[in-house]
Amino acid sequence: MATKGPGLFSDIGKRAKDLLTKDYTYDQKLTVSTVSSSGVGLTSTAVKKGGLYTLDVNSVYKYKNTNVDIKVDTESNISTTLTVFDVLPSTKLVTSVKLPDYNSGKVEVQYFHENASFATAVGMKPSPVVEFSGTAGAQGIAFGAEAGFDTATGKFTKYSAGIGVTKPDYHAAIVLADKGDTIKVSGVYHLDDKKKTSAVAELTRRLSANENTLTVGGLYTVDPQTSVKARLNNTGKLAALLQHEVKPKSLLTISGEFDTKALDRPPKFGLALALKP
Repeated sequence: MATKGPGLFSDIGKRAKDLLTKDYTYDQKLTVSTVSSSGVGLTSTAVKKGGLYTLDVNSVYKYKNTNVDIKVDTESNISTTLTVFDVLPSTKLVTSVKLPDYNSGKVEVQYFHENASFATAVGMKPSPVVEFSGTAGAQGIAFGAEAGFDTATGKFTKYSAGIGVTKPDYHAAIVLADKGDTIKVSGVYHLDDKKKTSAVAELTRRLSANENTLTVGGLYTVDPQTSVKARLNNTGKLAALLQHEVKPKSLLTISGEFDTKALDRPPKFGLALALKP
């Protein structure tokens, strides 16, 4: 099912967030994906974080308009997600549960229209948390809001609102989150028509703490197989990333971060290799 319309509320400001955070890693990670003749996708991921090793295996089976996703990790957790596309016209149904915590189950319904989208999620326990979000817009402008309500306590767990603007050469967003305590202003600007070079900035203002965080960054595509990213915030933390496609669909990512205001501290380095058929 192709997503249409203004997208979900979580899409507002997502492009700036992805450019600043996506693919940065400070662990050692190896991911190997395969696809069987019957169409079952299998992904094994091994991560070394500090002196600890974790391993998980994820399998995905697709049948007509249904996806079944099962993930097992070394802590004996089993996560299952069932996704049904077009269960009704322009509607997606997502059911998930993480065993052995039966109360972690959740059912979500997403509806996409040309000028609006809605999503409702309900936890599968006697007194669940109910979440709702809605977005409306046209011609690259989207207005949205979301809220979460705990039926056990009768209180809101969250509420947020935002506006996003998407044009061919830039994306901008303003989000009021954390029950009105946090204001996020972000923007991405593409410096050329092919979007090989992009600049990004995000300003976060926490009203209760009277605290501002400014992060700026950029992306440069060296060639079709290689890209570099960097970011710097006002606390002095500088990070950089190099990503190279070693073969079609298989990526090698090297990233690092250090504190420019505390050069005596050791920097962080990470390496990730994702192999796909």
